[in-house]
Amino acid sequence: MYAVIVTGGKQYRVQEGAVVRIEKLEASAGADVEFDKVLLVGAGAEVKIGQPYVGNAKVVATVQSHGKGDKVRIVKFRRRKHYKREGTHRQPYTDVKITQIVG
Repeated sequence: MYAVIVTGGKQYRVQEGAVVRIEKLEASAGADVEFDKVLLVGAGAEVKIGQPYVGNAKVVATVQSHGKGDKVRIVKFRRRKHYKREGTHRQPYTDVKITQIVG
């Protein structure tokens, strides 16, 4: 069984037992979280598609850990204009393990 969920403005295809890296959640490690914005639930040849969400469907997950992604350099530069700006960014994330798909 698999599902497509929406969280953090992104869509993720998940299945039971999988560990998924999503946008940071305000939940402590070990806590259970529910995703109720389920766009699609599939099991073999049977597929339920929501309009926009599947009613009564939810995905339950356990928060594994939090962290930050790799450092990305940001450079703004205009040649011959004495303009150069440099910066970096590390995107925070949360790893969740999908424990149950109800749908």
